[in-house]
Amino acid sequence: MRTERSGSMWSARLRAALKFSVFPTIRLIRSRDGYDSGMRMRLDQVEGYVDTVLALKKEYDKDIEIHLGLETEYFPRFWDQLIDFLSDYPFEYFVLGQHSLGNEIEKILYSGHGTTDGSYLKQYVDQCLAGIDTGKYLYLAHPDLFLFNGDEAVFDREYRRLCREVKKRNIPLEINFLGLMEERWYPNEKFWKIAGEEGNTAVFGCDAHTPKAVWNPETEQKALQLAAKYGLKVQETVPMPKTF
Repeated sequence: MRTERSGSMWSARLRAALKFSVFPTIRLIRSRDGYDSGMRMRLDQVEGYVDTVLALKKEYDKDIEIHLGLETEYFPRFWDQLIDFLSDYPFEYFVLGQHSLGNEIEKILYSGHGTTDGSYLKQYVDQCLAGIDTGKYLYLAHPDLFLFNGDEAVFDREYRRLCREVKKRNIPLEINFLGLMEERWYPNEKFWKIAGEEGNTAVFGCDAHTPKAVWNPETEQKALQLAAKYGLKVQETVPMPKTF
């Protein structure tokens, strides 16, 4: 879908999407080495999460389309364990949110801490692409989360590589509403300029950490303006995979 749509038409469509399609997400890491990630759902909370979503899905079946999903990292060391553990539950989709390099447990670098070292940005791009190549992810959340303050040529080279490669794989990039609402370092306009030049497709993601963040018309308008400024194609919905 292109951004030539009028703001009012898009608003009506997005309101309808928010009303009838809810995508709950959460992050998870599994470790048998005694490591406890303070920012992630514990393994013993997964069943309660699943039961809650499925109960709501049943209760509001005639009013809201609810899908069971997870926002996860791609941590190579724990990937097989993660998939094995989650295979017992009826998840329909994953969203890739790469907050840490490596496997987090090594504490190499949190994506938002900032660095001038181009090797870390390259590692971020490599890890995102490796995650996407598992075939498990619908889209890449906040792709511009990695805060790189170094050489502009390195910024352009690596983020342009990310944009080109995800386009080849038909994976949309998320314009993140949380970042817009809280005026974080992302969405990064330099990144979205590159994405527009490369012809990437974007999706809007609420990333709602609180209920009031699920629907925010002011933030929607900022996202629309960003998409229009750089000629980005915006998908209104992301189809669920037929098999997962």
